[in-house]
Order: sequence, then structure tokens, then C-alpha cells
Amino acid sequence: MIPFVRDLAFEYGRCDTVSPLIRRVVADNPGPFTYTGTGTYIVGRGEVAVIDPGPDSDAHLRALMAALDGERVSHILVTHHHLDHSPLARPLAALTGATIHGRAAPRAVSSGPGLEAGDDGGFRPDVEVADGARFSGPGWTLEAVATPGHTSNHVCYALAEENALFSGDHIMGWSTTVITPPDGDMGDYFASLARVKARGFSTLWPTHGAPVTDVAPFVQAYIDHRKAREAQILAALAEGFTTIKAMVPSLYAAVDPRLHPAAAQSVLAHMLLLVKDGRVLSDDRPGLDSAYRLAG
Repeated sequence: MIPFVRDLAFEYGRCDTVSPLIRRVVADNPGPFTYTGTGTYIVGRGEVAVIDPGPDSDAHLRALMAALDGERVSHILVTHHHLDHSPLARPLAALTGATIHGRAAPRAVSSGPGLEAGDDGGFRPDVEVADGARFSGPGWTLEAVATPGHTSNHVCYALAEENALFSGDHIMGWSTTVITPPDGDMGDYFASLARVKARGFSTLWPTHGAPVTDVAPFVQAYIDHRKAREAQILAALAEGFTTIKAMVPSLYAAVDPRLHPAAAQSVLAHMLLLVKDGRVLSDDRPGLDSAYRLAG
């Protein structure tokens, strides 16, 4: 059982100091994939970095500019290219003169209709971020931590002074993360979870929802949840289910039906890994409508 953290004290547009080095402004874009909305983080004082500027929203841009009044933005850091994370980067950069860092949206890859908040397919940073790249200002140091899985270009950012990680959508306190093939990859996701766990962070700051402060057991619970889902899929195949669409209503009976299309994508991500590992067979190219069976 994942020990979700769902309580978050905030008001839309208000700038809250949430740690000695971190402030947060939440955009008014709540939904089944964004929870209460996009939490944009400001790191430092005077000369600052902004992480995940958020959706294309004039109100959120005004709130950020009010929060940044009198300060210099040196870096805009983007975790990935979804519409609730990256679109405001360019307008914010135009107003502040900051440089946008991140990884470009993959070409010709979509999360699909009705899945996630949609893709910002035209996202192109000013600087393509390398794993381990460091960014600094007065009293703060951030490090890029490549975490593919949710998307192929997902990057988290570690704040050295507080042993904290801005985890984007890689790990969220309020919910599990959707893995949507072909851009999302379950094998990459397992590897990225293990990498974050091994770093021993004290706090995770997701872009949506509250921080995670008991990090190691939380990340392990995330891993255990995925392994349990994998076992459920194998059990469903053993019981005679052959398609993903037939499995989803029972596998996700406790989940909001609006999320079932996204859940089907996560099952597909598991299935692709199981086929790759030789544990499951498919007569054709694995997809949502393919028929599957256990190997052997």
C-alpha cells in the first residue's frame, strides 16, 4: 500500500514559502491528472531558478511575476513536455530574460487523446540538459537527474543544500504515475525509481500535490505497487483474460473510470516489458487490442 500524502495547504496564485530555499505557486488547473494543479517552484532568493512554469495561463504568469518582483530569474528548468508543465516557459523567459533548460519534446510521439494533460509537442529548451548538469545561484545548487519512464525526456532536479528532489511527475505524493507507450517505458521507469531511491533524498517535491518526506519507504512502495500490478496482469492472463481492455475494469475497479484509458496505457507498458522479458507472448506487435498469453 502506497502511503499517499494528499493534504496540501494553498491558495491559487499565492506564493508560499515551503522551505528555507523553496517557494511554490499553484496554478488553477486542477483535474484528474493534475490533482490540485501545477505547483511551480522558485528556488533561492534574489537570483532564482523557476522549476516547471506550468500551463499556458495568463493568471498563473501574473502570479509568478508578482512572486518574482525585484528578483532575477537565471534559470527556468522544465521536467518534461506535458501541457501542465512546459508551455509557460517561453512567456516567462520573454519577461525575465532567463534561459530555459530541459529536454526537447520527442518528435511524433503523443500521449493520446484524453490521456494526461496532453503534449506540448513544440517544446524546445534553449539548453538541452545533460544528466548530471549543475545550475547554481547565491546559496543554491541544482543538479539534473535524468529519470525517463513517465516520458522519455523526463528530468528531475536535485537541490543539494536541502537534499531534496523536484520530482516532476516521476514520483507524486497523491497518486501513481501514468506510463504511456511509446514515449513512456516501464523498464526505464523501474530503473529511474531505483536510481532515485539510491540517492537517499530527504524530501521529494512533486509538481502536483504535497511533498513526500519519508522518501525511502515511499519510493519502495511505488516499486512494490508496480511489481504487484505486474503480478496481477500475469494472474489475469492465467485466468483466461487475453486483452488489456478486458483486464482494466477488474484490475482498476477502485479507480475513477475517467482514468481507465490511462490505466490501459499503463497495463500496455507493463505488457511490453513482460513481452520483452519473454514472460508473455503476443501473436502480433503488442498493442492495446492485441491478444496475449503466458509464455510456456
